[in-house]
Amino acid sequence: MIAVSELEDMFENMVTARHYEERLQEEYLEGKQPAFDISAGPIPGELHLAAGHEASVGVVQHLRRDDTVTGPHRPHHIAIAKGVDLKRMTAEIFGRETGLCRGKGGHMHLFDDAVNFACSGIIAQGCPPAVGAALAAKKRNSDSVAVAFIGEGAIDQGGFLESLNLAAVHELPVVFVIEDNDWAISMPKERVTDVKNGADRAKGFDMPGVRVDYDDAVAVYEAAEGAVERARQGNGPSLLEVQVHRRMGHFMGDAEAYRPDEDIERAKRLDAIERLEDDLRAAGVDTGHITEIRERAHKRVEDAIEWAKDQPEPDPETAFEDVFTNPPPTSGTLGTQMTVEGGDD
Repeated sequence: MIAVSELEDMFENMVTARHYEERLQEEYLEGKQPAFDISAGPIPGELHLAAGHEASVGVVQHLRRDDTVTGPHRPHHIAIAKGVDLKRMTAEIFGRETGLCRGKGGHMHLFDDAVNFACSGIIAQGCPPAVGAALAAKKRNSDSVAVAFIGEGAIDQGGFLESLNLAAVHELPVVFVIEDNDWAISMPKERVTDVKNGADRAKGFDMPGVRVDYDDAVAVYEAAEGAVERARQGNGPSLLEVQVHRRMGHFMGDAEAYRPDEDIERAKRLDAIERLEDDLRAAGVDTGHITEIRERAHKRVEDAIEWAKDQPEPDPETAFEDVFTNPPPTSGTLGTQMTVEGGDD
């Protein structure tokens, strides 16, 4: 049975994550309305928020500081639960010099080696690094594990399927977690793949596959417990799919014209935070203490945003530092310099 202290920890992380996303939405839209201008405001560029995905915190609750987590392009709730420095993460999102990546990575490319967290804007590409971390742990005879989070739209990607295969062949301590929010950007999942239950992908790789059908952090916690313990004991990988419901657009500025009103209402109704608050009350936690947790979470978010906005922007002269580049062309030749472009979806 899950301890009350665990429920409280998850609740605080989930409330922190929800308030964080709502506040980032406010900051992001500043200067971008009424005519949406992606380059305007204090947070230029794209922003993908995870409000409604908070039940995934139930997986991270089992992890230690030395365990590795790779996140998708909608990563903030997972990062918060893993213990990523909230002030430095916020500074990164605001493009400030004191950010996790000195303001050069943005919100989809966060990296905090203090807690072994990283994420990527490329679909399913957190899976190979997680498998690599699991392989390293096995070779070191460590009981640390790796967890890779992806969306349901990524389950047909080669990076995911090849990672499942390698993890299974070498019995690596890694857990793959699919966050199923029913939409691959603007495409309903039934038009992306014929597999209704993403956890069934595990059958082709002879590993356990479990699905949690509703937004419930406790159910996710219980499903993840066996998967993480299996990995920690050296018994190989597992696949877990978690049903979540996205409460915001795929990206900020998404008009969501493709999405039926009833789907948006269902997302609001199936709120994992409200469900967990009910669990806390049933466990004997009084209203006053729940309010204290919420206030502490909100203050932490406000402090992080205030701190980040007060940080300096990077010096333009440092634009090519801390990045992989080819040497400039030799004078009088075309050279071999090239630019590689990528996308988040």
